[in-house]
Amino acid sequence: MFQLSVSEKLEQRVPGFKVGCIRYNHIVISEMPPLISGRLPLFYKNIQLSLENRPIADIPGVREWRAIFKRCGTDPSRYRPSQEALLRKIKRDGAPHRIHSAVDLNNFFSVQHSIPFGIYDLNQIHGPVQITIGSDDDQYDGLNGRVMHMDHKILSKDSKGAFGSPMVDSRRTCVTEQTTDALQIAYLRPSMPEDEAKKMTARVAGMFTQIHGGENTWSVIS
Repeated sequence: MFQLSVSEKLEQRVPGFKVGCIRYNHIVISEMPPLISGRLPLFYKNIQLSLENRPIADIPGVREWRAIFKRCGTDPSRYRPSQEALLRKIKRDGAPHRIHSAVDLNNFFSVQHSIPFGIYDLNQIHGPVQITIGSDDDQYDGLNGRVMHMDHKILSKDSKGAFGSPMVDSRRTCVTEQTTDALQIAYLRPSMPEDEAKKMTARVAGMFTQIHGGENTWSVIS
């Protein structure tokens, strides 16, 4: 049974912290199906238009996650929550880059719900996973091409060390078209009621397996 936990240190710093944890098995990752990919441009165009006269930092999900970063000792103007970075890219360029179906859908979920999402290749994760606040020793090679130094930042770690965060994920655990088993983490808003968090996590899991096949098991962990 896959194990994921939230550290006491993080719970104390961010009361009500919770994540949606979804495990996928026997999935097939490729290009996004035409039925979905054909609708994404309009979805992102509508998001772009909605941001013309609205500061991104005022969006409730962004505002709440910026406050979480500050509580953990992270400057959110220097290290942005991933959904804020996506929204800024949409406002500037119109849409995120297309990668493959798993990452594209992960980005869609993040923008739709205005929270960070991470997705990882389960076969590259070793041992139980803990979400915690990093120290000087925690770092990883990020998908943004930078070495991510994770002191005073929220991260996910396994027996090999840090591999993900609500900012950017690592090269070590990134999903590819060869990935068949994956872990998805929805970094939920602490203010979200438990019932709503469960419904949202279930919807995300269901849509992902509709597109990628396979099976999912999910839980909300706090």
